[in-house]
Amino acid sequence: MSKDILIKDGHIVDPSQDIDYVGDILIADGKIKETRTQNSKPRAQNSGLETIDAGGMFVFPGLVDMHTHLREPGFEHKETIRTGTLAAVHGGFTSVCPMPNTSPVNDNPTVTAFIIKKSLDEGFCHVYPIGAITKGQRGEEIAEMGLMYEAGCVAFSDDGRPVMSSIIMRRALEYSKRFNVPVISHCEDLPLADGGVMNEGGLSAMLGLKGIPSAAEEVMVARDILLAELTGGRLHIAHVSTQGSVRLIRQAKERGIPVTAETCPHYFSITEDAVKGYNTNAKVNPPLRTQRDVEAVREGLKDGTIDVIATDHAPHHLDEKLLEFDKAPSGISGLETALGLSLNLVGSGTLSLKQLIGKMTIVPARILNVDRGTLKPGSDADLVIVDMGKEFRVDAKRFVSLGRNTPFEGMSLKGMPVVTIVKGKIHR
Repeated sequence: MSKDILIKDGHIVDPSQDIDYVGDILIADGKIKETRTQNSKPRAQNSGLETIDAGGMFVFPGLVDMHTHLREPGFEHKETIRTGTLAAVHGGFTSVCPMPNTSPVNDNPTVTAFIIKKSLDEGFCHVYPIGAITKGQRGEEIAEMGLMYEAGCVAFSDDGRPVMSSIIMRRALEYSKRFNVPVISHCEDLPLADGGVMNEGGLSAMLGLKGIPSAAEEVMVARDILLAELTGGRLHIAHVSTQGSVRLIRQAKERGIPVTAETCPHYFSITEDAVKGYNTNAKVNPPLRTQRDVEAVREGLKDGTIDVIATDHAPHHLDEKLLEFDKAPSGISGLETALGLSLNLVGSGTLSLKQLIGKMTIVPARILNVDRGTLKPGSDADLVIVDMGKEFRVDAKRFVSLGRNTPFEGMSLKGMPVVTIVKGKIHR
């Protein structure tokens, strides 16, 4: 049984309850028992109560990452459920949703059950699997969505491999309506992307690297919005990176189409310039774009067009990232830098702190229909204590993730998680 805990004098921000005050939180039996202002503090009834002084620090609901790659089963040299969830709690996340591009692919209830059992046995936080839309992620035949839902999948995606067939995507949106779960779309027109490895433009030409035009993302965003309008299915657009995508999603929301969207810290923090020097740690899919796109993504976050900030944590082995740029895999190890990078949006005035925390807690939880991202009494005691004034330098060698692939190496960030609590269990 979890020890009872009193968190004292923290600045509590919980968008799910519109809370923003200095106060205390009492945790009993792994649940939130009370959240009170300093004028009405919870009293310790248990002599074994553990007290955490959060004075001068902020307390948020545990962060929820709806787009993670834990790599297990099949790619344990990149990451495991154990190391990935450890990286999550180190970054302030108490719930993560692994994408299905494992080996074997999570396209059936057996693999789903394996991931859930492994996470219960070895994981450090809650794990909610996302099942594949199509068998083997080949885009040819709908996977066993109903059985995977019953086994514990909270959404469906072929992330990493776009569903090129419009009729398959239509059927997926229609079928998912039975379970009221989102279909998460990796929007990429493969023939238009044509094997590109970075953003198409002057820099790609200068570097002699094949580019991916913004339209490769935007064409599929437009298609899937139209299919969501046709079917009434819940569409969620993953890793939005372009100005055009933001515009299309904004227009869809204005028309009442059931679409939500996410972006990732690298898409509002850095541009394609990070690729200079053939830096494979800056190779992602979709690729890093231009300053114009970065500004559009920030505006989309500000006006609510983009609902969620997710990490798209995609760890790779060091040897893989040491290959030539066009042969190296895409992906950034993002769980341990996401909060610090995202807090820059508050510093720049793009978002209020409450808006930011909402996009990383209760909003993704509601999209996925999971009971997370809140400090309401009776909910699991999932929270993170953050020292907002603590500055740290990104040092990949200190990551607990097996993936050390980050373009933010050496960058100074402010706002460090110092304590993460999952169901009443303390991680420091």
